[in-house]
Amino acid sequence: MKYTIKTPAPSTALREPGNLMLALKAATMTIAIIILYLRDLAIIFNDALNNEATSYILIVPILLAYLIYRKRKMLRATMPTDAENPPKNTRHLPTLAGILLCITAIILYWYGSYTFTPLEYHILTLPIFTAGLVLILFNPQTLRQALFPVAFLAFLTPPPSEILYGLGSTLSVISSEASTAIANLFRIPATLTEYNTTIIVTRPDNTTMSFAVDIACSGIYSLIGFLVFVAFLAFIVRDKLWKKLATFTIGFPLIYLLNILRITIIIGIGYQFGEQQALDLFHLLGGWILIFLGTLILLTISEKILKTQIFTRKRDTCPSCTSQTPSPTETYCHTCGRITKYPRANPRKVDIAKIIAVALATILLMSTQAPVYALTQGPAQILIQTPTGEQGNTQIFPNITGYTTQFLYRDTNFEQTAKQDLSLIYFYAPQQEDKEPVWVALEIADTTASLHRWETCLITWPQTHGYQPGVTQLELNDTTILENPPIIARYFGFQYHSDNQTQLVLYWYETSIFTINNASQQKHVKISLITYPENPEAIPNIKNQLLPIAEKIADYWQPIKTWTLISLTLSRQGPQIAAATIALLITLAAFYLLELKKQTTANANAYRKLSRQNQQLVDAIQKTQKKAPATINRINETYRTATGHTIATAELEQRIAELEKTGIIASRIANDQDEPAQTWKPKTIFSLRKR
Repeated sequence: MKYTIKTPAPSTALREPGNLMLALKAATMTIAIIILYLRDLAIIFNDALNNEATSYILIVPILLAYLIYRKRKMLRATMPTDAENPPKNTRHLPTLAGILLCITAIILYWYGSYTFTPLEYHILTLPIFTAGLVLILFNPQTLRQALFPVAFLAFLTPPPSEILYGLGSTLSVISSEASTAIANLFRIPATLTEYNTTIIVTRPDNTTMSFAVDIACSGIYSLIGFLVFVAFLAFIVRDKLWKKLATFTIGFPLIYLLNILRITIIIGIGYQFGEQQALDLFHLLGGWILIFLGTLILLTISEKILKTQIFTRKRDTCPSCTSQTPSPTETYCHTCGRITKYPRANPRKVDIAKIIAVALATILLMSTQAPVYALTQGPAQILIQTPTGEQGNTQIFPNITGYTTQFLYRDTNFEQTAKQDLSLIYFYAPQQEDKEPVWVALEIADTTASLHRWETCLITWPQTHGYQPGVTQLELNDTTILENPPIIARYFGFQYHSDNQTQLVLYWYETSIFTINNASQQKHVKISLITYPENPEAIPNIKNQLLPIAEKIADYWQPIKTWTLISLTLSRQGPQIAAATIALLITLAAFYLLELKKQTTANANAYRKLSRQNQQLVDAIQKTQKKAPATINRINETYRTATGHTIATAELEQRIAELEKTGIIASRIANDQDEPAQTWKPKTIFSLRKR
């Protein structure tokens, strides 16, 4: 029968002190991550449910769970693995590196909260923080095995809108041109409009049908979602590295060609059967259908052409595993090295100290952590009943000296289009002629995806739909309107092409708690201050007029949580501090390499002092691990070939254990198709023949 890893029942396993310690470490790491990133992840997944551009994020946790499940045996085998006699100068380097990674992540997280795009910064720090915790609580071998699942967390980051719309615009042009060319090959009369993103089809009855290849049709959403699947598939392929890279490379042109084919088919359906049938087919062949078809085709290409094994791969038959029953005292197969019992995890005081330190640090960070967006208490009821009907309450904005506050109207059409709860327009009428009138747009929604940026709507969106923007950008920069908690606003100035009218906007985001139907509800808010200066010379001064108004509004909305002085200081100096921690990480790496070089020299000297038999054994280990994983029987075979002698298995294990104590060789858990195997290798690489 085959050797299998013996896993005791969960209740029995947890009674063992070592296993309980591993469970506590894993639980501590998981809880710390969830607590610190819960608010960010809640916003991310809420937006993914309502936004096609980020809907792929919903599948990331499922794929991540499978990656961890796939690595479960390797992770369990490496978690308790620590060098028994680590060099004194480097034994604490992994923990120090983990601490520096966590500090870097936290500093960048705080700095992100001090920018106009905090959510993207926060999620990008998640893999860094997770990697740091793995090093602190476990060891480098565990991080090596978990490296791809940890890096996979980066796919939770929403793609920047500038890149999304910019790339989508380019893909729209390419897709429309390619689809038009293919349609013409099949004698379907199709032409492109001026900006090459709208296809005009002349039907047999001489009627025309237009098909706009905008960002939704460009394939950019499918391309981003497919990227996640391609990376996942390339990793789980149980084959050579070049086949993994080939799988990854084939995926991108494949999904894009499928999108061009989709557009062409829709054009053909519209040409033959009409516009309505074409639209029905468009909705049927949505992004997820495209991703599903692309994944199936990629799997077929990978398996049939590249001859890869996706989920399983036939392993070499091990005679020991198939013909023998492992002894209760054996922990691994002597022939193939496959581990039959997980390494024992010995509980240590330092592990308890690390768990307590991580728990205390998490509590401390929670007490100083700021929300993704400034959390405020809604100042009053938003809508009120009046004799003329329901209208906006002017008391939700402060009275400002020199201005009179008015409610103008509720834009219900925009609410439906943007999927917002409320879109209200207010007006600050100046009492002095030297002041510009200020309009206030209040937008409230359940998700941040419904609160679009001004520059995206007016410039980026038209470009991605094949149109020239109707405005010219005059100014775009970020500015601080409230120091504590920090609220960062964006100042956007532009001029309309139609009438040369200039418009200046200062807008920012908050998360506020409102009382709706006698219940407290948390909503995302965008507040925009808008002016239309008639005199271009007044433009530089408008920002100075809007900033005090914005500051009074932000303060009036009663920020619920302020930052501590240390949090503000660290966030403002985030890039500099992060650069310092990264420099320390580089210094640690350089120090480790220097110590490794010293260890190489020390090992060479120790090698010379060994007996002839032990030197030959070290030679055998080095030669073996160059060709295949250095298991007991393979080492013995190499030793026999070189010397003409064999060593009893028990004696060989004892001699290897003694060599491990000298630091010349080291035990290593090798990865054999995600199955842990016990092997050995020289601890540092050196040429024995030259010594």
